[in-house]
Amino acid sequence: MYRIPILQMGQTLLVTIQVDMQDQMAMALQDDLANKIAVTGAKGVMIDISALEIVDSFVGRMLASISGISRILDATTVVVGMQPAVAITLVELGLSLEGVRTALNVEQGMNLLAAGRKEKPLAR
Repeated sequence: MYRIPILQMGQTLLVTIQVDMQDQMAMALQDDLANKIAVTGAKGVMIDISALEIVDSFVGRMLASISGISRILDATTVVVGMQPAVAITLVELGLSLEGVRTALNVEQGMNLLAAGRKEKPLAR
């Protein structure tokens, strides 16, 4: 089975989804990301979906689930590059992606993640 690569850039993990996601692939990505966050201590996860033209309800729920898992592991998830048709489809399916942060492109997503790291107070 094809696995989606996860790249590390400093404290951020970058996932670029270039293929239509099947259910098994989405579940594998969720597991791979959780493991990679735990191993690397990453504080940010950016998922670029700009190549996706279609997102079904399962993949939409999986994006929300990935965001929740990341949050529990002390990382912030930002989904970038969502096509207007994908946004419309998600809303029509009743998926608001609660807790998922979004940005129009990778640059804005990186800025969002960087701003989030600056806002967290240091533990004493």
